[in-house]
Amino acid sequence: MTSLISSWFFGYGSLVNRATHHFQNAECARLKGWRRVWRHTDLRPVAFLTVVPDPESEISGLIAPVPDGDWAALDLREGAYRRTPATHQVTHPLPYRPQIAVYAIPEDRHGRPNCAHPVLLSYIDVVVQGYLTEYGEAEAQRFFDTTSGWDVPILDDRAAPLYPRHRKLSPDQRDFVDTALARLPVRRQPSR
Repeated sequence: MTSLISSWFFGYGSLVNRATHHFQNAECARLKGWRRVWRHTDLRPVAFLTVVPDPESEISGLIAPVPDGDWAALDLREGAYRRTPATHQVTHPLPYRPQIAVYAIPEDRHGRPNCAHPVLLSYIDVVVQGYLTEYGEAEAQRFFDTTSGWDVPILDDRAAPLYPRHRKLSPDQRDFVDTALARLPVRRQPSR
């Protein structure tokens, strides 16, 4: 059983892929009242996932304890995002109610992804691989179905990944991602 850790955070992107981090004791969880969306911010050169308030939405992800309870260090790591309390919006299997926060790009820093600031395919691969591993194909497809803003340019950097935490996909995982993207209004562009 996980010891009583008082500070946790909810991840809905690359954090869902345990191979991309060293956060111990991560648990599957659901976040109500937020929706994933693709956004660019002037704080980063490429677009990333963020969440925006949406009372009708619920997304799956992982919660993980804040290392050593050090929110300041985690805030620094998540520099393009702002920490927002979400304790009462998260459903999880823990036998107690810790403090839980979610990181989101500040609303006044949102921008739509564009050709100069695309979504990286290597980032999508990492996120979807995490959902496939943690939740299976149905929830991985739900990631595509419940994330807004797919009408964006996607830089196909799979052969030479630009995302620093990229992971190699199995052929089945790669086919799953490619099939799901083919059903969406994305604009895939070749690597630079």
